[in-house]
Amino acid sequence: MIMNRVKEARKVTWIGFAVNMVLTILKIIAGFVGKSTAMIADGIHSLSDFVTDVLVILFIGISDKDKDDDHRYGHGKFETFATLLISLALILVGIGIFWSGLSKIIQVFEGNILEKPTYLALVAALVSIVSKEALFWYTKIVGDKINSNAVIANAWHHRSDAFSSIGTALGISGAIFLGESWRILDPIAGVIVSVFILKVAFELGMPSVHELLERSLPKETEKSIIEIIEAHPDVIFQHNLKTRKIGNIFAIDVHIKLDKDISFVKSHDVATEIEVSLREKFGSKTVTNIHTEPYVKK
Repeated sequence: MIMNRVKEARKVTWIGFAVNMVLTILKIIAGFVGKSTAMIADGIHSLSDFVTDVLVILFIGISDKDKDDDHRYGHGKFETFATLLISLALILVGIGIFWSGLSKIIQVFEGNILEKPTYLALVAALVSIVSKEALFWYTKIVGDKINSNAVIANAWHHRSDAFSSIGTALGISGAIFLGESWRILDPIAGVIVSVFILKVAFELGMPSVHELLERSLPKETEKSIIEIIEAHPDVIFQHNLKTRKIGNIFAIDVHIKLDKDISFVKSHDVATEIEVSLREKFGSKTVTNIHTEPYVKK
C-alpha cells in the first residue's frame, strides 16, 4: 500500500515535471519573442513548478518510510514540510509577478509606451491554460486518492499557473486588439494574477504551519474520537485528550477511566480494542497512546 502510494505520487509528479519543462521553455521564448511582460512572468511561474515537482518527488518517498530509531513517530512531517516549501515558492512567484507588472504600469504613467505583444504570446498562453488545467485535475484526483497533502498542494500550484495564463491571455488579447492605449492591460493582468497566486499560497501554507506547530485536530474530528472512546462499554469517561497531525496520519493521546476493580489484563484489552476502533475510523497508521486509570467515586 505504501509503495503504491509513493509510486502514484512520483508518477503524477514526473508527468507534471515533463509538462512544466515544455511549458516553461515555450512561455519564456514566446514572452521575449512576443514582447509580452505578462508571458515572461508566466514563464517564470512555470519555472517555479520545477522546484515544487522536485520537492514532491524527494519528500513523498521520505514521508512514507517506516518509523526508525530517530523518528519514532514516522516521517510524515517531511510531507508537511514539502507542502510548506511549495507555498513559500508560490509566495515568491506571486511577489515577483506583482513587482514586474507594477513596474510596467508605473512606466506607462511616466509616459512610456509599452511594446505591443504578438500572437505568439497569445497562443502560448492558450496552450498553457489547457495543459495546466488538465494537469490540475489529474494531479488533484491522484492526491485525493492517495491522501497526500504535498501532491494536492502541487495540484493547486498547477491550477494557479492555469489562472495565471488566463490573466495573461486576457491581458495580451487586450493589448493586441484594443490599441496602443490598452497595452497596459498586459502588466495589469500580471498584477491581478499575482494576487490570486498569493491567496492560494497562504491557503496552502497555513495548515502546514499549524501542523508543524502541532495544532490540535479540528473539533469535529475530536468529537468523533471521543464518541468512539465513550462507546466502549467499559469506559466510564475519558479526559486529557490530545491530538495532532503527522503528515497524513493522526496522533491521539487520551486518558480513560475504568472500574477500579478491573484486572490489569482486562484494562489492557480495553485499550487495545479502542485503538483498533480508532484505526478503523482514521487509518491503520494512526498513532495512539491510551492511558488507563482506575475510577474511584468521590
